[in-house]
Amino acid sequence: MTPVHLVDAAAALPQAWSSRVLAQFGGTRLKLVRMDDTAYPEEIHDDDEGLLVLDGVMLLRIHGDTVTVGAGELCIIPAGTPHSVEAGSHGTLLILDT
Repeated sequence: MTPVHLVDAAAALPQAWSSRVLAQFGGTRLKLVRMDDTAYPEEIHDDDEGLLVLDGVMLLRIHGDTVTVGAGELCIIPAGTPHSVEAGSHGTLLILDT
C-alpha cells in the first residue's frame, strides 16, 4: 500500500467541500475535504461525526457559538446536533462518519 499525502490529495479535489471517501472501516467512512474560505451550511446527522483539521483552521458553529478548530485538533459532533462551518475556514479536513 502506498501512503497517501492527505494535504496534497485534498488540494487535487475538483472543488471545495466535495468530499472524497478514502477508506471504510466497518461502518465508518474516512472522508477528505478541502475547505476554501467559504461557509458550509448547517446540517444534522443521525450518528456522531468526527472532524479532524489536518492543516489550516475550521470555524465550527455549534450550539450558537463559533469554535476555532486548528491543525491537529479533533472535534466530535454528537448525533442530532446542528452544526455548520463559517466563512474563513480553510485547509484540509478529515471527516469520520457512518
